[in-house]
Amino acid sequence: MSNKIEALKRMSNKDGVIAALAIDQRGSLKKMLAAAANKPVNEEDIVEFKKAISSELTKYASAILLDPEYGLPAAKERDANCGLLTAYEKTGYDTTAPGRMPDLLADWSVKRLKEAGADSTKFMLYYDVDEGAEINRK
Repeated sequence: MSNKIEALKRMSNKDGVIAALAIDQRGSLKKMLAAAANKPVNEEDIVEFKKAISSELTKYASAILLDPEYGLPAAKERDANCGLLTAYEKTGYDTTAPGRMPDLLADWSVKRLKEAGADSTKFMLYYDVDEGAEINRK
């Protein structure tokens, strides 16, 4: 059996569905945690939050989606039957130009993410059908 099929099986439930818990947020999560705590949060606060979510909720998910910046410690806290997906793009995007093209994480590659334990890598590609039509009209 190929490594790809094995990785897909690790991320899937008994019905072959990837039922992933997505917790790869960074910038927006930092803002939400700060608002909830009514004080600024730091990197360690985000890491600890992700670890708590991973340890408590991955028993109900077939996989967890985490970012390598804050999420890799949480990957170690996941349920033994829960696969790992990792984000490959930076948080946020450029709002000054159409297309919302994300940037890749500078210090990471798919190979390095796999070496860090990822079964798969996620790359967010934004698409707005209306925006595409507007560009094509020009």
